[in-house]
Amino acid sequence: MFALMNLMNVAPPQRAHSYLVSKGQSSSNLRLFKNQLNLIWFHLYYRQRNAGLDSCGFEHVFVGETKAGPEIIGFHNWVQFYLQEKNTHLDYKGYKAREQDLPDHDDHVLNLQFSWHGVVKPVGSAFIGTSPEFEMALFTIVFLINTERSTTVLVNIDQCQMELVVIRHGRSLGTAYPKLLSSNSRHVRQRSH
Repeated sequence: MFALMNLMNVAPPQRAHSYLVSKGQSSSNLRLFKNQLNLIWFHLYYRQRNAGLDSCGFEHVFVGETKAGPEIIGFHNWVQFYLQEKNTHLDYKGYKAREQDLPDHDDHVLNLQFSWHGVVKPVGSAFIGTSPEFEMALFTIVFLINTERSTTVLVNIDQCQMELVVIRHGRSLGTAYPKLLSSNSRHVRQRSH
């Protein structure tokens, strides 16, 4: 719960809380909102049968997990990606994009391929350069605004089009990630010269 106390000291979760209160999706009581965040992000649940309480939304999204097969699941955070690569546990294999959608310095979402502890994730995606607090706030809003098991929200920001995907695991978050659909920023800049 200490992490949640600190989380509420920065703008993105505060703004998310205000927005969710205005939409009737959260209590204005900060203690109740922190309890809500704890259930969504940190409540342990069974991801694999017969494995015990082995997962939570935060671990899945921000840390990453492996399962039998072997297969990487989750792992949608650039900070973890950076730290794992710096410690030689991760090997970046490249980004996944169509030629017209090659990433540039303005892109903040990448679809990428990597291996982690020798296991390949064929396609993963993550915000690049955003704060974990921003990501938690954004995905909490998507989680609470729609009660469907799986929610996909189409978002257009500048010249980027992306999906925000949130999948529930009961009353907790199963996974959440951005998925870049297209990035036309390079073409827009070329036309303006």
